[in-house]
Amino acid sequence: MRESSTASRRRLRVLVVDDHDVVHWGFRLMLGQLPWVERTLSARTGGEALALATRYEPHVALVDLFVGEESGAEISERLGALAPAPRVLLISGAGRISPTAARAAGAAGFVLKDWPAKEVADAVRMVGHGMTVFPPQPEPSGPALSGREREVLDLIASGATNREIAGSLFLSPHTVKEHTSALYRKLDVRNRAEAVRRAQQLGLLA
Repeated sequence: MRESSTASRRRLRVLVVDDHDVVHWGFRLMLGQLPWVERTLSARTGGEALALATRYEPHVALVDLFVGEESGAEISERLGALAPAPRVLLISGAGRISPTAARAAGAAGFVLKDWPAKEVADAVRMVGHGMTVFPPQPEPSGPALSGREREVLDLIASGATNREIAGSLFLSPHTVKEHTSALYRKLDVRNRAEAVRRAQQLGLLA
């Protein structure tokens, strides 16, 4: 997608949502040097992110997948309900989220914190100008999962409840529970946390 001349000249306000001081320091240092960044804001909780987004109307919100005990995907959904809403770029140092689950949470992209600074900055600018950024997904290994089971697994990893998964996939809560039980059997786990950890180990989560 090509940027319009007006969009390409717009300076962006960027909100960083993460519970680690070093992450905020790193992003402030990196983004503060870029001529197309107007301002960088820092939030350490979902509540702070909503308050800052309401007050300053950032164009882009970089949201960690796990902000303390909060789900980054849930924070993304809450930011998406604002008017105007920032475009969300999910970030992570270790966890993964698939494009399907990220889009279900309202995010426009996903990047890893260990990407080169230029690539992360490029992703921020692209998302800020209306594009999406999702890295290629590697071929999965491990037990064979159906397409629907993979969708449910992605949403479980995003922190969605069974009721939320049912709404996202237009399924009944009972059907979601059946898919979840099948996932537990195939992954040989007992609960959601173990399922996500096992899926990450097997490379089932992009």
